[in-house]
Order: sequence, then C-alpha cells, then structure tokens
Amino acid sequence: MSDGQLTSPPGTHDVLSPASRLWEFLIGTFANEARRYGFGLIVSPMFEDVAVFHRGIGEQSDVARKEMYTFTDRGERTYALRPEGTASVVRAFVQHNPTPPWKAWYATPAFRYERPQAGRYRQHHQVGVEALGSDDPYIDLEVISLAWRFYEAIGLRRITLMVNSMGHAECRAEFVELLTAYFEENETRLCDEHTKVWSTNPLRVLDCKKDSCVSLVQEGPTLPASLCAECRDHFAVVTAGLDALEIPWTANPNLVRGFDYYTRTTFEFASDALANAQNAIGGGGRYDRLAEDLGGSPTPGVGFGSGIERLILALEAEESPVVSAVREAGVFAYVVDTTGGLAALTLTSSLRAAGVSVDRAFDRRSMKSQLKAADRSGARWALLIGDQETHGGYVTLRDLRVGDEGERQYQVPRADVVAHVAELQRKNSEI
Repeated sequence: MSDGQLTSPPGTHDVLSPASRLWEFLIGTFANEARRYGFGLIVSPMFEDVAVFHRGIGEQSDVARKEMYTFTDRGERTYALRPEGTASVVRAFVQHNPTPPWKAWYATPAFRYERPQAGRYRQHHQVGVEALGSDDPYIDLEVISLAWRFYEAIGLRRITLMVNSMGHAECRAEFVELLTAYFEENETRLCDEHTKVWSTNPLRVLDCKKDSCVSLVQEGPTLPASLCAECRDHFAVVTAGLDALEIPWTANPNLVRGFDYYTRTTFEFASDALANAQNAIGGGGRYDRLAEDLGGSPTPGVGFGSGIERLILALEAEESPVVSAVREAGVFAYVVDTTGGLAALTLTSSLRAAGVSVDRAFDRRSMKSQLKAADRSGARWALLIGDQETHGGYVTLRDLRVGDEGERQYQVPRADVVAHVAELQRKNSEI
C-alpha cells in the first residue's frame, strides 16, 4: 500500500457492480418472499447496549467472549456492534410492544471479530425473519417454509434441511445433567478447547466440528430421548408439517445451534456443494424465553437468518446459471447519441418515466466508444441517435444480444420509440 492510500479493514470487503447485482437479486427476492408470508421490514440500530447481546446470546458464549466488537462512547455507555440479527429485533419488540403475532424481516450487516475465510467476514451480511407472540408449531413451519422457498427462488438446489428439538427449560435441564455426567467420564476425549470450558455450557460441545468432540457426542446421550411429552408433540407437528409441505428434512439429534436462547425447534440448512466445515447457509429456531430475558413479558418467538456471502458461495459452488444471468443483466436499453447529448437527455428521461431501465454515455464520445460502453453495460438494446436519425425523425434500435444470428437493426419513429421499448422490456421480463 502506497503512502496515503487507504483500504478496507481486514475481514471486510467492497462489493461493486456487476457483482453487487447478485446482492440486489438476493435481497429483493427475500423481500418478496417475506412479504408473501406477511412479514414487514424492520430497520434497527447496528449497535445496541452490550446487555442486549449478553442477555440474548449468552455472556459466556464464544461470540460474546471472543468475537463481539464493543466500545464505550463519549457518554461512558458500553455498546456492541450487532453480531447477529435476532436479539436486536426482540429488543425492539419489547420496547415498542407491537400487536402479536408480530412478523418482521430484516437485511443487515453483522460484525464478529473472527478469522476471515471464504464466506466469513468480520462484517458479513444477513437476511432473516422473526415471528413473536405465538407458540403454535405451525408458525415454526411458516418460518422454515419461507426459508426453503427463498432458497428455491434464488436457484439453490443442493440443500439439506436438518431439524431437532432442544425442548423447554425443564426437559433440557435433565438432558444437560446426563450430558454433564457423560463428559465428566470422558473429559480426556474432548478437543483442547472444550476440555477447559465444557462445564460452563455442555450443550456447546454438541456444536463443535472437531473430530474428537464429534465422535464423543455421537456415542453419548441425545436430546430427543430427554424430551417431555409436550415438546415431543410440538416437534411431531413440525416434522409432519414438513412432510405435508413436501420439504425434505433429516433429523439431527445433536443440532443445538450456537446461541443460548434457543428452545424447542432448531433447524439448519446446509449446502451439499460446499465443504462440510463451512456448508451452513442459514438456520434458526424457537426462542421462547428471549423476550423475557430482555426485560419483556414472556413471549414465544421463532426465526431464522441466512448469510448473503455464504449464499453466493453456495450458488457459485453449484455453478448455478442464476449467478451469470444476474451479474450479466444490466440496464435494458442504452442510448447512443452523437448529436451532442441533449437528445440522449430527453430520451432517457422519457424512457425512465415509462419504467424502462436505461443508461447513456457522456463526454461526447464517438459512436464506436459509446457502443462499447453499451455492450459493457449489459443492455439488450442500443438506441442510436445520429444526424441521420435526427433529420429523419426516428431512432435506430440495435439488438446487442443476437449472438451468431447476425445484427438485428431497425428504425422506430421518435414519437413511438418510448412505448415500443417499454413493450420490448415487458415481453423480455416474461421470458
């Protein structure tokens, strides 16, 4: 780096067009799916009182102890940058008390100080939903179904859904007691990290991906065997509902997710196209005590989140045609004006008013230069205006995407060109 040149901080990244077109597509598709399910957008602060996350995800969790960005402001208040999406949304629910069931969706950056790697950044980005105010297992199914339909809509095909139930506080306590006794007997088999800290929260060992812990956990007690009748019934409704919706799923008795707030239903989506250690693309579950932990009345809730960077990795690993199609899709039309620029100004304005996505060149460039810019823009059509078109009262339309079929070019009267191009765009959107 030369003197004076600044770059983005380690573990962050800039996303420029055309790569950012895929981000637009993902967030726009998620917004549409969430709206169909009755969720409304919430925009909340990127930083919160640190207590929101200490109470929410657990003060002794790895995220809170090792990864959270915290700071003290000039008023001597301690804040933390948001490390995940759920706790902030539940805090907003407690503060504003909207009518339940309250269904909210979000798209947000999240911040964790961890080792940067493929699909994982210190500032990463999530989309997600939260539904608060109902303990009905069918709202669990709505959330899982929304996630599944979203993945389908963006073109992911190699997806596995794993589900589990963590039970409520009472039956989970019985399981933790069994697990504690089991780990005490087998402490030497745990990985180096969990040998020292497993007793703080034995459930976190279930989420460890290291071989020693994985093999030990597979031989030990399981959560489903400890569930009470009520929690078993809740989980049975969820799994039967998944079958009714024809959403394939796999039971994973050791799926606990990474945060303390989860109860009952937990689920995770994995991409079969990614390496096992980094194949999770989204997940969530029920958190029936989180609102109370944040100072509100007891309120059940359920939600999920999905990382945008990880979704893009999965699409690329699948070699999905969606990736190239979206990144190559620029504006629909590009105005090439060699008469001085005023004609391009008025035509692009009229086209945009009619709903057409259109761009133009500047700086009085040559026809050749402008056509190169039109091609780089991804436009389907170039609209040519030269002296001949001006005197004749028409615009020349040139198809820039005809491939090996040769050049398709024809003239349209200037008075009709806006309606004509708008109709071309409408027909193109139906393909």
